[in-house]
This record gives sequence, C-alpha cells and structure tokens, in this order.
Amino acid sequence: MFEIFLTFDWQRLALGLAIAAALAAAAWRLRLLAPSGALAAVLLGGLNFGLGGLPAAILLVAFFASSSALTRLFSKRKKALAKTFSKGGRRDWVQVLANGGPALLALGLGAADWLPQAVAWPAFAAALAGATADTWATELGVLSPGQPQLITTGQRVPKGTSGGVSLVGSLAAAAGALLIALVAGLVGVGFMHPSFLLSVLLAGVLGSYFDSLIGATVQAIYYCPDCKKETEQHPLHSCGTPTTLRRGWAWMSNDWVNFLSGLFSILVLLAAATVWL
Repeated sequence: MFEIFLTFDWQRLALGLAIAAALAAAAWRLRLLAPSGALAAVLLGGLNFGLGGLPAAILLVAFFASSSALTRLFSKRKKALAKTFSKGGRRDWVQVLANGGPALLALGLGAADWLPQAVAWPAFAAALAGATADTWATELGVLSPGQPQLITTGQRVPKGTSGGVSLVGSLAAAAGALLIALVAGLVGVGFMHPSFLLSVLLAGVLGSYFDSLIGATVQAIYYCPDCKKETEQHPLHSCGTPTTLRRGWAWMSNDWVNFLSGLFSILVLLAAATVWL
C-alpha cells in the first residue's frame, strides 16, 4: 500500500513519461494502440504518474490491460459487429483521451487542492471504474445469447446497438467497476473499506448506464444505404459507402459519450462522498 499524496512533481513526470513510453510502444507492437493513441498514452500516462505517482499508474494499467485483453478475447465471435462500432480495437488518441481524460482531471483537481485529497483519489478511481465498466459491458455484452434491450424503452435491438443493455453486459460492467475499486483500495492506505469500495462500484456502474442512456438518445447514429444498417461510422461506412445522420446530435460521437460518462461517474462519487466523509 502507498500513502496517496497528489501533487505535481517534475521528477515523477519524467519517470512517468519514460515508463509510459515503454508500455505504449509494447501496446503499439501488439496492435492495441494506433500510433496517435500510443503518443496520447505516453502523455496521459506521464501526467498521471507525475500527479499521482505509482498508485495512479497501477490503476491506469489495470484499466488499460484488462480492457485490451477483453478486446482481444473472442475477437472472432465479435467480428460480425465491427461494421456497427465507429472504430476498431486499436485505440487512437481521441479514444485514449476520452477514456482517461476525466480521471486525469480528478488527479489535477486534487493536486491543485481544489478537491480534498481524500475525495480526489476516489474520484480518480470512479472515472476509471466507469471507463472499465463501459468497456467490459461492450466487449462481453455482445456475447449475450439473447438480444439486448434499449435502455429507454425496453425494446429488443440488434447486438451492438448504442443504448442496448443486457444482463450479461450489466454483470460485466459491475465486474469491471469492482476490479478498479479493489485495486484502488489495495494500493491506497486507508481506502480498503466498504464505503469506498461501494462508492466507486456504484459510480462505475451508473457511469456505464449513463453511457447507454446517451447512446440511446442523443449520440450520433448514421445509416449506410448500401448495407441497410445503422452504424456509428461517418463519413464512410466500412464498405466505403457515405453514411447519413439518422438520429442524435452530429457532434455527439462515441468519444464524447465516453468522456461525459467519465465525468458523470465522478459526480456520482462526489455525491456519495457527502455520505461517508
């Protein structure tokens, strides 16, 4: 365990950039990151280490390693859904920042003393719990034997539909959030207690559901006239056909959905913190 002390340290930043560069290079070679994603991961990882030290780095690696492993798992079974999602398994710089940006914001607020240290670390964990829950739900939910239901109406929808939820996906989201809560509790002195674990777990799961809610309502969904399918891909579908906006806000891409969901997880944690602080 480590004493959690959030502050900016130039030496830690330099060390963090070096470690992040090595890990990003390995992820790029494994085709887990696009070149732009590798560069963003170096910056994000270095700043996380510079602000939060080794505990923050461990938690960030727990999110990325587990999520990347699930992206590879059963990839052949999920290949049929590739035409639905906006991007493939190799994360680019926008995806990296959308998933890791809210967590970095929490660390920055703690280091600047705009958030109490006792709250900033749980907020950091909550943001990563939300990102992990959403990724696990997406990667494992598509393996559900039945069709998911739209979170807003309960209507049965095809697998991979934005806003679709299932029992398998919900259990996966809870497992992902719990993993981050446990790791955050284990690496931080004084944080392995039920109120912390439950708060981070709740923030992660609700963040995942918030992601589905935005996906079902205002996320930009396009239509491919050639394949006659809804998709997140724009301006061209994977088949090469131009796609047209069918519903949602044009600017509300999946990356914005992920970023806003991370912020929502932090807000849930802050609300929960008023109870146990």
